[in-house]
Amino acid sequence: MHCLSLFVSRTVAPNAVLQVSISLNKAELSVGESKFFTCTAIGEPVSLDWYNPQGERIVSSQHLVLHTGGVRSRLTIYNANVEDAGIYRCQAADANGQTQEATVVVEIYQKLTFRHVQSPQEFRQGEVAEVVCEVISSPVPIMSWFYNDMEITDQHYNRFQVLANNNLQIHKVAKTDEGVYRCEARVEARGEIDFRDIVVIVNVPPVLSVPQQSFNATADNKESVTFTCRAYGSPDPEVTWHRRGKQIEESEQYSLKVRGTTLTVRNIRQDDGGSYSCKASNKAGEAEQELFLKVFVQPQITQLRNVTAVEDSAAMISCTAGGEPLPEISWRRASDGKSFADGDKSLDGRVEVRGRHGKSMLTISGVKLSDWGRFDCEALSWIGGHQKSMFLDIEYAPKFQSNHTIYYSWEGNPVNISCEVMANPQASLLWKKDRQTISTEGPGSARVYNSEGRSLLEVTPMSDRDFGRYNCTARNNIGVRYQEFILAQADVPSNPYSVRLSSVSQRVATVTFMKPDSHGGVPIGHYLVRYKDVGSQDWRDVRSHGVQTVVLLTNLEPNTTYEVRVAAVNGKGQGEFSRTENFQTLPIREPSPPVVHGQRGVGKAYRLGLVKQDDGGMPIVEYIVKYKMQEKDDQWMTKLVPGMNDFVLLQHLQWNTRYEVEITARNVKGLSEPTYFQFSMPQRPDITADSLFSGLGLGAVVGLGLAALLLVLVAVDVSCFFLRQCGLLMCITKKLCGKKSATSSKSKDMEEGKAAYLKLPLKEENGKETLKTDGIEIKVHGDSSILSKEEDSKA
Repeated sequence: MHCLSLFVSRTVAPNAVLQVSISLNKAELSVGESKFFTCTAIGEPVSLDWYNPQGERIVSSQHLVLHTGGVRSRLTIYNANVEDAGIYRCQAADANGQTQEATVVVEIYQKLTFRHVQSPQEFRQGEVAEVVCEVISSPVPIMSWFYNDMEITDQHYNRFQVLANNNLQIHKVAKTDEGVYRCEARVEARGEIDFRDIVVIVNVPPVLSVPQQSFNATADNKESVTFTCRAYGSPDPEVTWHRRGKQIEESEQYSLKVRGTTLTVRNIRQDDGGSYSCKASNKAGEAEQELFLKVFVQPQITQLRNVTAVEDSAAMISCTAGGEPLPEISWRRASDGKSFADGDKSLDGRVEVRGRHGKSMLTISGVKLSDWGRFDCEALSWIGGHQKSMFLDIEYAPKFQSNHTIYYSWEGNPVNISCEVMANPQASLLWKKDRQTISTEGPGSARVYNSEGRSLLEVTPMSDRDFGRYNCTARNNIGVRYQEFILAQADVPSNPYSVRLSSVSQRVATVTFMKPDSHGGVPIGHYLVRYKDVGSQDWRDVRSHGVQTVVLLTNLEPNTTYEVRVAAVNGKGQGEFSRTENFQTLPIREPSPPVVHGQRGVGKAYRLGLVKQDDGGMPIVEYIVKYKMQEKDDQWMTKLVPGMNDFVLLQHLQWNTRYEVEITARNVKGLSEPTYFQFSMPQRPDITADSLFSGLGLGAVVGLGLAALLLVLVAVDVSCFFLRQCGLLMCITKKLCGKKSATSSKSKDMEEGKAAYLKLPLKEENGKETLKTDGIEIKVHGDSSILSKEEDSKA
């Protein structure tokens, strides 16, 4: 720190009236700051002058500005620098030449300042990189470098070194060293800290990758070759192509794609052969790779035509090819991939190849439809090859595609008879009956609809003569074929058999049966199950779902004998019924034992789910639920639940207690066997008064307490009124109503009071009504007396 530390001194002549003072005795400034000082003189000064630390009188300038008026003079230092430090004097003089002065010490220090810190800073991979971070301050700062939030030390970064000039040196810098580095400076004396983040970029020289270095091409065949030269580096290298010392530019002959990494040579000529150079360059360097193109006159197939042959005749296929040297010709059958070279013969002897002087002949004798398809001709030489394909088409007489020749229908029911044909060339189709041609638009019971390879005959039989034989004739220039179809009269199905009854209960029975032996020529649509009470004349019908042979009978009467029979129905109509079978439904009985599953309720409650069981033929009237604590020899509590309910809610249970439950179902016939169930209640929740009333104020808590006390007093008074005819309510009643007959009045009041008391709804701790008329709990004692829970608790 360039500063001076001196004491302020004043010189006062003995018995002098003149006095001088400066507003500050000492001031600290950082470089670049501005500051002013005011000098005041007491007495009668004729002049006020300022002197710099070098003892020179200060003249006002842009850097040091003076404002003097009367007994005051202000010195302002703008944008202070280190050279401005020192002792400044303000001197006053009077008319007698007497002088007085005052001084101020100005200390100037340099704040942390980063000078010319560039970001990013770029380096070449593998070199020694020096990341520059120039900082000035007074005193000299302490420097630290950070990378990936970790301070760079010899312990953690053996290739990194902080130099004496505070720059960071990286030995053999690599691409992995890229990132943000923090240069941090601290001045301990002032607690001053500042930093700069510097992005370090590592440039990597280009590296070339050439998938294929040598290429062959055929001249004068409008062929193209694409060279690929991939360049890797950082930043991405620029790729250029060169030939014979000149850079290749985009033109009709040359195409450059993918940022220059591919070069396509179009319409290759023989003089396009030779070497091509791929060059890549970036900031870090250059790379070059040479590629070669060899241009030959490859084989060329000059003559190959499609051939059409007739089935069972012979086909001759010719392939001619040129090139230098003259190529060898071979064949490949696409249908099975079989290849044939000169002199080869197939296993069946039908296919043979003969060739000479660039021409090959493939001969097929006894042509079959399987020979139809593509044949590839390939010409090969030591230079390369050429391949072309031809198509062998085979003409043949019509062939019928379906053996379905018998159809069924009945009078008034239309039926479609399909005649499908394959032929090459396409065949014409004609329908006849009794040697008479059926027109496509003529009136009558039959009409024809033609499409490619298919003719549809629609017949709507009106009489017996419309049934019989129909003829479909297919004709093309190769031959004629005939197919005969028979339209027969359909019948109703025969009767089902093996009718059985299974799963018979009080009101439901399942009927099973076997399908008829004959469907009458028309598919069966459904089955009709007919049943009745043996004492009744009225049959009831049930249709099957589709052609299922299982039918469910419902809403039956218990302990009743029924007759049942089954018939099949198709489009023609209903067939005969099966043999009648008898069965008897089960009599009404008591329900099966209930099925129970348990589930915790809310608070001191437990929920028992009731799974619907076999009701014995009559609806469940009610469930009788008994429960008690298992550990104590206590009386059973009983709860009656309507039969339509699917759960039972047991309330007001004890915490941390195991309970036994006995559940019995009842219908009009009687009681089921009981089902037993056990469950345990959990521990009492740890709920304190603080948690219950934490949300209430003091006044609310006091109010709730007074309300609860008032409710207790009212309940006690009501109980005394109805049970013992005493209390405040009793007194009010006597005064208002007067005296009545003692015995009758007392007896009547007691009965009415008890009735009113018993009708009071039971409440939970939260004050909500919870019990309904169908769920009142009662306690059964040994003497068969019944007390309400509240009376029992009082006892």
